[in-house]
Amino acid sequence: MIVFIKFVQKCEILVYFGNYLMKKHIPNALTLANALSGCIGIFWVEKNLVIAAYFIFIGLFFDFFDGFVARLLHVKSEIGKQLDSLADAVTFGVLPAFIAQKLWLSHNNNEFLVYFPFLLALFSVLRLAKFNIDTRQTDSFIGVPTPANALIWASFPLILAYQPSDLAKSIIGNAWFLGVSILLMSYLLVAELPLFALKFKDFSWKNNQIKYIFLILSLILIIFLQFWAIPLIIFLYIGLSFIKKLKI
Repeated sequence: MIVFIKFVQKCEILVYFGNYLMKKHIPNALTLANALSGCIGIFWVEKNLVIAAYFIFIGLFFDFFDGFVARLLHVKSEIGKQLDSLADAVTFGVLPAFIAQKLWLSHNNNEFLVYFPFLLALFSVLRLAKFNIDTRQTDSFIGVPTPANALIWASFPLILAYQPSDLAKSIIGNAWFLGVSILLMSYLLVAELPLFALKFKDFSWKNNQIKYIFLILSLILIIFLQFWAIPLIIFLYIGLSFIKKLKI
């Protein structure tokens, strides 16, 4: 009987240890799924730019839920933080740079400018490195977050595929527009520009006025403009952050 009790106790310890390990690594598994989304998206850039763009959204889903699950399970580790940045570098840095390059190559085959869109990847990686060591970015952001930049570049192939028009082709299909967008977004990724985070300490209108205005206007833009709304929402976010800074 004593032997049986000891055996049961050992089993309970093993079960507890196994549950602990599973609990600890669930957020990391979701983060790796984000990185995998980026890898698959890069694979699809040459084959189908729309599918590649969708993998940015899939990566964004995993990027949101790895943090959500980590908080839910009360799991926090340094490796999780570093892993998150590495995954973001792939999905929200390298993949959008390849999408930008694919759009760019359709208008510019200059051998010296063919790698120009990779500035987006370089500045995304720099932005993520700065974020990891910048203690100011716990409750807000300094510079445009990499997922926001990635969403802009994901929206362009989707607009051309699902909302084709002469206007869309004349804007997104313009080499000057693409070039300026690459330079502008590369700068905004690392700019000393304070941006609010969508984190709510309470749900009062007084303390979250800018956030509620942003969410309401974003919903209206999505309803009426669909994929066109995505870049507009990102610049609405930047504009409202600037207004919030002026009011402080």
